[in-house]
Amino acid sequence: MKFSLTGKNALVTGAGSGIGQATALGFAEAGADVWIVDLNETGANETAAQIREKGGKANVLLVNVTDQAAVKEAYATPASIDILVNSAGVSHIGKLDSTPESDFDRIYQVNVKGVYNSMQAAICRMQAAKKGVILNLASIASSVGIPDRFAYSMSKGAVLAMTLSVAKDYIKEGIRCNCISPARVHTPFVDGFLAKNYPGQEKEMFERLSGTQPIGRMATPAEIADLILYLCSDEAGFITGCDYPIDGGFIKLNN
Repeated sequence: MKFSLTGKNALVTGAGSGIGQATALGFAEAGADVWIVDLNETGANETAAQIREKGGKANVLLVNVTDQAAVKEAYATPASIDILVNSAGVSHIGKLDSTPESDFDRIYQVNVKGVYNSMQAAICRMQAAKKGVILNLASIASSVGIPDRFAYSMSKGAVLAMTLSVAKDYIKEGIRCNCISPARVHTPFVDGFLAKNYPGQEKEMFERLSGTQPIGRMATPAEIADLILYLCSDEAGFITGCDYPIDGGFIKLNN
């Protein structure tokens, strides 16, 4: 079977919902022993239950990715770390002058330090095995200016830079590192944002946001997860140090 992950331990952060959940489900279907890394116990257990219902292998690691000691302790649990997907992240709306320090620090702690903590805890395990794959979630905001996304763009630019650095530093040790850059994806975050900020106008605003993508709609989490599956599979063994836009034409066609 193409893109088989049979016999591999795959850790997915933020796997309790959205892209992380879709990735965990896809990995399990491909035969991986999935380790669900999330702070949300309800979401993590729901993902694990869906995997087990289909006969897959799922384990839950309840950990806050901003806590380095906790991450290192949790990541010592699997027998190996063959694949690491850093999907955990938070968003923020605001320009430079409307971004308070508290929000900037919160975005940095999760989106930047959380990825750093996760990769650092996994890299020594991969070095010992002389193999491994890391896939980070960047964003179109890593490459182009997005209005009212100052702190978020900062964090995703850092994810892109860290990805390239790790790919360069560990290529001789059999470790690959890539990232992907999605545009808007229809996740629970989007629904929650619309319900909170546009009560009664959710449908209208959803269509408006979808229309900002040249392809005319948002991506589904499963579509993002399919690209992640490929990049983490042995079939992508010649790919490292790359960022893949999956954006419905946003970067190149949104003129």
